[in-house]
Amino acid sequence: MSRADRDPERAGHARDAAAGPSGLMDLLGVAAVLLEADGRIDMWSPQAAELFGYTGDEAVGQYAALLLLHPDHRDEAIRLFAEVMETGRGWAGVFPVRHKDGSTRMVEFRNMRLTDTLGDHYALGLATDRATLQQVERNVALSSQLVTQAPIGLSVLDNDLRYVAVNPALAAMHGVPEADHAGRSFREILPGEAFATAETDMREVLASGVAMVDREVVGRTRADPDNDHAWAVSLYRLEDHTGHVLGIANVVVDVTDRYRAARAADRAQQRLRLMADGSSRIGTTLEVERTARELADVLVPDLADMAAVDLLDSLLRTGRPEQGEGPPLFRSLAVKTAYPTEAARAIIQPGHLVTFHAGHPAAHCIRTRQPSLITHLDSGDLGRVATDAAAARLLAEAGVHSDMAVPLIARDEVIGVMGLARARNPQPFDEDDLTLACELAASAALGIDNAILHQHIRNAAETLQRSLLPQLAPRRPGLEIAARYRPAQAFSEVGGDWYDIIPLDGDRTALVVGDVMGSGIPAATAMGRLRTATSTLADLDLDPSRILTHLDKITQGLDPYIATCLYAVYDPHHERVHVACAGHLPPVLVPAGGPPRLLDLPTGTPLGVGSGPFETTTVAVRPGDQLVLYTDGLVETRDDPIDERLDDLLHLLSPPHRSVEETCDLLLRRLREPGDRDDVALLIARAQPLHDGTGPPRH
Repeated sequence: MSRADRDPERAGHARDAAAGPSGLMDLLGVAAVLLEADGRIDMWSPQAAELFGYTGDEAVGQYAALLLLHPDHRDEAIRLFAEVMETGRGWAGVFPVRHKDGSTRMVEFRNMRLTDTLGDHYALGLATDRATLQQVERNVALSSQLVTQAPIGLSVLDNDLRYVAVNPALAAMHGVPEADHAGRSFREILPGEAFATAETDMREVLASGVAMVDREVVGRTRADPDNDHAWAVSLYRLEDHTGHVLGIANVVVDVTDRYRAARAADRAQQRLRLMADGSSRIGTTLEVERTARELADVLVPDLADMAAVDLLDSLLRTGRPEQGEGPPLFRSLAVKTAYPTEAARAIIQPGHLVTFHAGHPAAHCIRTRQPSLITHLDSGDLGRVATDAAAARLLAEAGVHSDMAVPLIARDEVIGVMGLARARNPQPFDEDDLTLACELAASAALGIDNAILHQHIRNAAETLQRSLLPQLAPRRPGLEIAARYRPAQAFSEVGGDWYDIIPLDGDRTALVVGDVMGSGIPAATAMGRLRTATSTLADLDLDPSRILTHLDKITQGLDPYIATCLYAVYDPHHERVHVACAGHLPPVLVPAGGPPRLLDLPTGTPLGVGSGPFETTTVAVRPGDQLVLYTDGLVETRDDPIDERLDDLLHLLSPPHRSVEETCDLLLRRLREPGDRDDVALLIARAQPLHDGTGPPRH
């Protein structure tokens, strides 16, 4: 084993010594010439042959002064040569030399005396072309000044990505002194995760030789550890003139201002998109819970990682935001998170009631009518924004770091509060976020308040509507009866549909369905007046057509309302029904032993039009037969032809026949859809054998 093998440090030096030569000497083309004491050439290097034009055979043995110098310069050269040989002091300078081709070249010399073991003296001359040397000097000086004075960051790293050189501009960007860069790796200086990709890019450039230009890197350095900066980075591989890879050059331009301006523009566009999105998505219905969910859906994930919408419970119950003496009571309407998180357990879930402590941002919003913004939550702040200690722990574990609470204000009344939080999104909420949240809250609050107002009006109209409908007696002489009323389920308010069963003399029964065109309390009120008028007219024992004629005149006085109506009188003794129609859909007769059919009646005009007359049609109805009366909300839709829907009705009424109660439920279940926009009144009467009290039922 060699000494170098036994000594790792010495072995390292040996490897360094055996490394490839620098290309600088080759670039300069340094020539070596050895002169004897009398001035004759003793040795001649290949570089000398290239510099002066003479081969070794032509030069060796010749007097250097005679071979290389013009006569005018020989005396000065011989004097300098003699001085070097006598004193042993070297000489350096520029001297004109005659090239073999006859031209004169300025050559930079370094001359020195050498002494052999016998004490004899020789002169060693090292020479290079002056123009070449000056160009190299200029390049070095220019490069040095460029690196030192450039406002952009410049660095050179070796093949192991360790810093060889760095200029002041880049050192300032890194927040690390220039001297502390030397020998340290790229990732030692820039350990942030954002720079891992840049390291990969460097290795790729080293391997491929293909430069990368203007690759944007965003991260944080020791110079400003609290804020992101952006740099445009260009990388290219460094090689000497022989192609030997020296390392990599890194050119860095700070583009933070451009990056922040672009981010500000992006955020402005995002705010516009969110506002447009909110305008189109929030308040699409007059349903309170759905409007709150729509608001949460717009907020998450574009603005917040978590959102909750809570309303004053008094507003939902009474339509008025009454806070009372104690802390206000809220009902949660919507909760949304951008991803599954334990923090959701810290948020009051929809449908539940909650009171917030006095320091809670929601309580602050209700008390001051102002939003609350906490950009950075510490442990104390988490306790303030949570409902209790357990919720605060969940928020902390989920990484919640920023919070907003915004009051929901409609018609100058605070009706609730909207809460927002960020956890996975590392950016804290700022004033721009708060402004956007307030704008969305203002728009949504009006939609929620409209929905609440609509709901209370609807409830009042539905209550009025139901109070005006008759208390149904399931049996009349010769009839088994079932009826249903279903209010509109979405968008529209309760309408003016009604049904009635009116006892008449002689065991007869009047069966009525009608529909006042319109909605809300006014329509329900008009319906009540028509129903009262119908009951009064029925007592006069008039023909159905005459009843409708009188109702037509009464309806004209209810301007602007018109109505459709079907008035039928069943006589169980004669097993006949007398029916007249005022613009209403035809009833269905379902024979006990046959297929159902629509009765072919003169349609007539709606009540209130005043164009009469109306006609009465008589139809035989046997025991077991069913008569189905309904309003258009049962069969009309916006998308399906009415003929198809009437066919569906007949199909559902086909055998096997069911009880009148079962038939009512079946029709409503199969023909009505969630969100239907119209009321439905449905009346089904099945003829029964009449029992006259003196014997068995008649057939």
